[in-house]
Amino acid sequence: MILPTKHIPIRHSLLGQAGAIWRRHQRPITVSRLWDQFEDSEEFRSFDRFVLALDLLFLLGLFEIERGLIRKAGR
Repeated sequence: MILPTKHIPIRHSLLGQAGAIWRRHQRPITVSRLWDQFEDSEEFRSFDRFVLALDLLFLLGLFEIERGLIRKAGR
């Protein structure tokens, strides 16, 4: 589920979904506004999966939160 397999395409794995968030994220934004960009996407079938992908980005140190806004770390 985290990594793609023979039966799970990369776009449906958490790693692929985290990559999609990383690529589209341009400026500091709230979680709800970021979800609005993805809720109709084929990649994310639920808000739960979206949050897990966000968690992965936070755990990897790629995102941080400041004043309620998500931003890429080091920017």
